[in-house]
Amino acid sequence: MTFMDSNPVRVELGERSYDIVIGSGLLARAGEFLPSLNLSHRGVIITDTNVEIGYAGTVRDALEAAGYVTEVLTVPAGEASKSLRQVERLFEKLPTLGLDRHSFVIALGGGVVGDLAGFVAATYLRGLPLIQMPTSLLAQVDSSVGGKVGVNLPQGKNLVGAFHQPRLVLADTDTLKTLPERELRAGFAEVIKHGAIRDAEFFAWLERKYSDVLALEPPAVTHVVRRCCEIKADVVSHDEREAGLRAILNFGHTIGHAMEALADYVGLLHGEAIAMGMVGAAYLSTQRTGLPAAEVARLRALLEASGLPVRLGDNYDLEELLEAMRLDKKARGGKLRFVLLKRLGEAVVSDAVTDEDIREVVDVCR
Repeated sequence: MTFMDSNPVRVELGERSYDIVIGSGLLARAGEFLPSLNLSHRGVIITDTNVEIGYAGTVRDALEAAGYVTEVLTVPAGEASKSLRQVERLFEKLPTLGLDRHSFVIALGGGVVGDLAGFVAATYLRGLPLIQMPTSLLAQVDSSVGGKVGVNLPQGKNLVGAFHQPRLVLADTDTLKTLPERELRAGFAEVIKHGAIRDAEFFAWLERKYSDVLALEPPAVTHVVRRCCEIKADVVSHDEREAGLRAILNFGHTIGHAMEALADYVGLLHGEAIAMGMVGAAYLSTQRTGLPAAEVARLRALLEASGLPVRLGDNYDLEELLEAMRLDKKARGGKLRFVLLKRLGEAVVSDAVTDEDIREVVDVCR
């Protein structure tokens, strides 16, 4: 299979358009995809301690065989690495590698590595070409696509960042075989989100086939990654910088990001937080946008069947949760903006949600 016949998903952004290539065994063929990008022969692979063991050598060898020289820089695995401290650590190493403004950065890993390495690429030498090689389900279906990069602050998630589109995304579905089951299920929350906000038929397909996806049946996995990338590519192509439509991709994130911040990004995976956030946003939708209760039940049932949490629990203070939500990037003038559902497959952004609405929903979702 060659690059031209791999049937990539295209993100249409004019001169910054790029392809998402999805398939098996892509990392071992990484060197085939770079020549068309007109890059320097020198680059850096940023990865984490878990992914380095399994895949960094494969990518480096493939690039070396194609004439590229790369160094591997590794950060500790986990959400804590999405920090300015790790950015500074990487910045201190990069000047020793002989990079120029045509050198490339490869983000090899899950969402944390993609966001961190992408932010480094966006800012070092005022911007280096970025190639995303996502190795987790969450990264393949969501975070590697669209150009949002950044790091967390103690007060909130992704508060420091930029828009920096990749030049290419290589989604090797074989990497999902080595994911811990909990990570796989957490990534599936973002899959469910895509159907809930944009494609009711896909959501119904997930209700029938979720067990095949979680069992990593190749046809089901390939369909899921491709369909989610198609949905996100379409949204991003119409609204790159979240002036309007793109905000719907944040369904479940207002509550979810706040819960992650209150947990100090420890013990709660991003997808788990988003699953709980989607349930809360769905209940808010019954009050504000008329989402039928039966569709809330369908969303909750699919999340629960997929092994994802659907109750917020009692491990936080409600007022602290509200304060963390106000730090959300979608808030305007201190007023919360929520992504709500009119029905499964159709999302809207609303600033009509009140603190009292949230208090009521949190009580229901405990």
